Amino acid sequence: MADQTAMGNDFETKAEKKLNGWGLFGSKYEDAADLYDKAANCFKLGKKWDRAGAIYIKLANCHLKLASKHEAASAYVDAANCYKKISVQDAAQSLNQAVNLFLEIGRLNMAARYCKELGELYEQEQDFEKAMDYFERAADLFESEEVTTSANQCKQKIAQFAAQLEQYPKATEIFEAIARKSMNNNLLKYSVKGILFNAGICQLCRGDLVAITNSLERYQELDPTFSGTREYKLLADLAASVEEEDVGKFTDVIKEYDSMTRLDPWKTTLLLRAKNALKAKEEEEDDLT
Repeated sequence: MADQTAMGNDFETKAEKKLNGWGLFGSKYEDAADLYDKAANCFKLGKKWDRAGAIYIKLANCHLKLASKHEAASAYVDAANCYKKISVQDAAQSLNQAVNLFLEIGRLNMAARYCKELGELYEQEQDFEKAMDYFERAADLFESEEVTTSANQCKQKIAQFAAQLEQYPKATEIFEAIARKSMNNNLLKYSVKGILFNAGICQLCRGDLVAITNSLERYQELDPTFSGTREYKLLADLAASVEEEDVGKFTDVIKEYDSMTRLDPWKTTLLLRAKNALKAKEEEEDDLT
C-alpha cells in the first residue's frame, strides 16, 4: 500500500512538472493526463480515496483544456466513485459536474443515469427532498430519450419519497399516472397491480374515506383484474376498518396479509401512519363520550 502511494505521488509530481513546463499544441495536457491517470490508479490501489478523487478532478481539468468533454465527464464520474467511499458531499459535487458536461455534449442518457445515481446518494443520506429533485431530473431525461422503463422506475421513487414526506396527493397522482400509462404497454402492464397497491396505501394515509372508496372503484375500472387480487382485498378491508373506526380490525388484516406476503419497509411505515391516525381519531372520540 505504501509503495502504491509513493508511486502515486511520483506520477502526480511528474504531471505537475509537465503542466508547468513548455508543450506544443496541447501535448503537455495530454502527457499530464496520462500521468494523472496512472497516479489515480496507484492511489486507488493504495485505498487513498481522497487523493484518488482529487487526482481525477485534475485529470478532468486536463481533458477540458483539450476540449475533450466526454473524457472530462468520465473523469468526474471516476472521482465520484472514489469519494463515495469517504464523502457523499464530494461524490455528489463530482457527479453534478459530470451531469452538466454530459448535457452539454448531448449525452442525455448518460446525464439521466448519473442524475439517478445522485438521487440514490441522497436517498442513502435520507435527504428525500434532494433525492426527489434528482430522480425528477432523471425521469425527464429518460423520457426525452424514450427509455420508458427507467423513467417509470424514477417516477416510482419520486412517489415513494413524496409519501415519506407526507405529500400524499402528489404520491397518489404519480402512482396512478404510471399505472394508466403502463396498462397500454405489454411489458409493463404486469406491474400495474403493485403500483395501484402503492397508490391505495397513499390514499389510506390521507384518511379521506370518500377518496379511498372512489380510488378503489377507479382502480377496478383501470385494471379489471385488480379486484381479484390480495392487494385489492387488503385495501378494501382497510377502508372498511377506517369507516368502522376499528383499529383492531385494521391491524389484523395487515397481519394476515403480511404472514403470506411480506410488506416492505416503505409500505409498513405508511400503513403504521394510517393506523396511528385511526387510533388517534378513535381516542379523540372516546374522550368526547
